[in-house]
Amino acid sequence: MKPADVLNGILENCQPRRLLACGERAQELSWQWHETHPETLVTDIVSDEPARDPSLKQPYDLALITDTVEKLSPAEASLLLGQLRNLGSQQIAVLTVDEQGLSFNDFIGLGFVRHARIESAPPKTLFTYNIATYNRKRDWNNAKNWANPEMWDKARW
Repeated sequence: MKPADVLNGILENCQPRRLLACGERAQELSWQWHETHPETLVTDIVSDEPARDPSLKQPYDLALITDTVEKLSPAEASLLLGQLRNLGSQQIAVLTVDEQGLSFNDFIGLGFVRHARIESAPPKTLFTYNIATYNRKRDWNNAKNWANPEMWDKARW
């Protein structure tokens, strides 16, 4: 499977109205998407310090990042992804060359999941973050199970 096919699948599933593109491949795919979906607002980040770009301060339906994380230090890459996540981007897709930039554990620590491995030269991995599925609802995490009022004055723990 080609990287463009995987990223186009993400675009199709998300159907973004606000799209952020960072990296050459992401920008190409974003503008191709815009040609067939002109209602989509596309924002490009082209600076050498993407984490300091003022356009990060607004939420996006989807942020596509390619050819970027590998060129940044781990601290700068984490800052970029953390800002996108924390400032309200609904979904983030990061295509990165394996063993360059952030590690698998770094992505997991930021709340990303490994979406796909792409066998190419060099091999790449697509990591994704989706706020809708990031923090699943847990049965035990509700008001009914927290206080346990049936046990008041019966036991001390």
